[in-house]
Amino acid sequence: MKEINFQVRYASHPSDVKTYDTDQLRSHFLVSNIFETNQINMVYSEYDRFIVGGAFPVDEKLSLEPIDPLKSSYFLERRELGIVNVGGTAVVTVDNTDYELKYKEALYVGKGVKSVLFASKDKKSGSKLYLNSSTAHTAYPTKKVSLSDAIKVELGSLEQSNARVINKLIVNDILPTCQLQMGLTEFLPGSVWNTMPAHTHGRRMETYFYFELEKGQSICHFMGQPQETRHIFLKNNEAVISPTWSIHAGVGTSKYAFIWGMAGENLDYGDMDIVQPDELR
Repeated sequence: MKEINFQVRYASHPSDVKTYDTDQLRSHFLVSNIFETNQINMVYSEYDRFIVGGAFPVDEKLSLEPIDPLKSSYFLERRELGIVNVGGTAVVTVDNTDYELKYKEALYVGKGVKSVLFASKDKKSGSKLYLNSSTAHTAYPTKKVSLSDAIKVELGSLEQSNARVINKLIVNDILPTCQLQMGLTEFLPGSVWNTMPAHTHGRRMETYFYFELEKGQSICHFMGQPQETRHIFLKNNEAVISPTWSIHAGVGTSKYAFIWGMAGENLDYGDMDIVQPDELR
């Protein structure tokens, strides 16, 4: 059985997306089946050539090998990588150096690293390693980032059901990267709305990965142009690709958390164009 599986997703013009039905929206923007036992699954998106995926080593070590679209001799020849563990304790081996990642801990791996191996410390539970990768032109050192290292920003309110803590993990205020940024958002009890007010940022694309969602519950992710919105329902451990022209906001039917990842023209976290709730259509 192949250890690495991938899909290629092409960019969509917003005028075309207006005509998409539910199945078309999901086929272009939803990323599912991210974690399969002893597999690495990923989607290569034409939006900023961003890769989103996951590795689920249980009783085998998984090697991050180059996929065909990269046309490279090793995966990180021209790329950087961000990893966040959303499962049991993992061991990530980067060019013969081991990094232990506990739940919600992150690892940045820079351009030029030739070998990345994923393994689970506890084979009973297995580690689930969520992966984001973007193109890179400078080599920066590998660095582990835990929640205690994160830059924390409190936003929203309980009255508006969007009180949340943004944990900036792989951002330029913590470590140098070429263009990749990642973080993890957690909610206060009773809050279910993320990224509200919604916004766009034409300089960067983004992916959202939803997890910690109870069985039988769902996330409604809103996308599309502010006056031409669409929505996609997601289950636990699924992700969605958000183009530069699209809003990205969501609401859950129960408690959840999500990981955001970005790549594009700049590293300015605050570079966004806010869309107020009463401006959406």
